[in-house]
Amino acid sequence: MTQKVAIITGAGRGIGAATATLFSRKGYAVCINYKSDSESANQVAQDIIANGGKCITVQADVSIENDVLRMFSTVDKELGRPSVLVNNAGILKKQSRLEDMTADRINSILINNVTSYFLCCREAVKRMSTQHGGDGGVIVNVSSGASRSGSPNEYIDYAASKGAIDTLTKGLSLEVAAEGIRVNCVRPGLIHTEMHADGGEPERVERLKSIIPLQRGGQPAEVAEAIYWLASEKSSFSTGNYLDLAGGL
Repeated sequence: MTQKVAIITGAGRGIGAATATLFSRKGYAVCINYKSDSESANQVAQDIIANGGKCITVQADVSIENDVLRMFSTVDKELGRPSVLVNNAGILKKQSRLEDMTADRINSILINNVTSYFLCCREAVKRMSTQHGGDGGVIVNVSSGASRSGSPNEYIDYAASKGAIDTLTKGLSLEVAAEGIRVNCVRPGLIHTEMHADGGEPERVERLKSIIPLQRGGQPAEVAEAIYWLASEKSSFSTGNYLDLAGGL
């Protein structure tokens, strides 16, 4: 049997790295996409290869169309047609009220967190759709619990970008359901990743864990397991759905 191929964006750290590692353990050939941190991406790749897995690392800013085209072309040549796309890459800016946000900041968030998902979904559909000679496939979008909470006083722009991903998930799932493609979404809550440092508060999860019904933050591996389930045949009747991973929030 031909080995299944998974493309995971933003896979050099956090949820993306955990997801790449898990998919490899499950027998997938994995494309580890990263934007700038080659050291982290290469470490993920080395760990996968050391455990007998197959993977490649591809540097690409997935908010840039030509980079996305190059990444998918590289996967086509080196791994084969992708059967799974995990859209995970995204950015977060320093905590701020809306009244202090600049247009540059807002546009940067939207381009990096929304345009990137659209571009990657487009290229995945071209390869997966039975209308284009594909065998079908699965797209899993990583949104955020922020799309439900709005993240007031911290990241309204980030929250809005994730709300757009929720809408993308629903619309695309209906658009390609009859073409053998399922599209679902995970919405992590407070997860122990380095992204909180990007927002200016590395210990944010510890500060807020008391408001989580489960009384703790989540781990990237827990999110990765949910992503894998949505990509697997065990969720074969699920499309256009959202899986909240927020400890009860």
